[in-house]
Amino acid sequence: MKVLNNLSEIQNVFGNQPEIGLTIGNFDGVHIGHRQLLQKISRDCVSKSLKFTLVTFVPHPQKILQPEKSHLLINTYEDRRKLLEEMGVDILIELKFTRDFSTLKGEDFLNKYLLSYPGLKVFYLGYDFAFGANKEGTHDLVRGLCYPKGIEVDIQPKFEFQGDVVSSSLIRDKLRDGKITELETILNRPFHVEGVVVKGEGRGKKIGFPTANIQIGADLIIPQKGVYVTRTSYKEMVYQSVTNIGNNPTFKDTEHIHIETNLFDFNNDIYGEVLHIEFLHKIRDEKKFSTVNDLIEQIKKDVASAKTILANR
Repeated sequence: MKVLNNLSEIQNVFGNQPEIGLTIGNFDGVHIGHRQLLQKISRDCVSKSLKFTLVTFVPHPQKILQPEKSHLLINTYEDRRKLLEEMGVDILIELKFTRDFSTLKGEDFLNKYLLSYPGLKVFYLGYDFAFGANKEGTHDLVRGLCYPKGIEVDIQPKFEFQGDVVSSSLIRDKLRDGKITELETILNRPFHVEGVVVKGEGRGKKIGFPTANIQIGADLIIPQKGVYVTRTSYKEMVYQSVTNIGNNPTFKDTEHIHIETNLFDFNNDIYGEVLHIEFLHKIRDEKKFSTVNDLIEQIKKDVASAKTILANR
């Protein structure tokens, strides 16, 4: 998959202007609704000998339009690239999204950034996708501009799962509600975070359960506070683990959310290393314990529960 900044770069990469089928969207999460759409487009592009081209935005538009919102993204931009490549995307166009960019009218955006490419043959659109200032870029506008140029417009149907329209917003809601087990089906994979191990207070080691404190990007969403069964990858090795997300209320209540993972049968010094943590099941909510001994007993129960759940997967 080629990652470019605009459609005009295609000729520089391929030495010509290949015919393309194009879709556009944020594709945060690359969930089963996205996957169904992308699989259909990929098959169609192959049958028509088109390069499957996907246009998206960096940063996510909400980061610019609603800067007060943090912990928004389901995946890092690099994760999104990997997932889109797996879905058969040939060319990924990552347009830089700015405040000025957001004020473009739908027609101006289409003409300047998409329809100016002479090899565009099919424009694939999601059933509810709208773009441009005030979301004025409707399906009718696209058809009106594409048909005179001989560009086919293919509108994709909505995708529902258990009565819900599958969307990135639905996934964020379920993460904030701690509904981890439902997400594995919606994402077609376990939800994960990836981050660097940073120095913590060292309390876990003192009470017999050493933890790796994970620092993730400020843009990435964090699941609801609580204790989770997890699977942690480190240097191509996979370890069973249990992960706590919260404020450490037994010791002190702070506004800062900590992500702390106890890897089973592992006691290496890994400060500065990157861990990939898959969330499989929520065991319980975060709780403040009266004594440290009460906390230790609960952690033992959490680890036992996690091992039982992992053994049955």
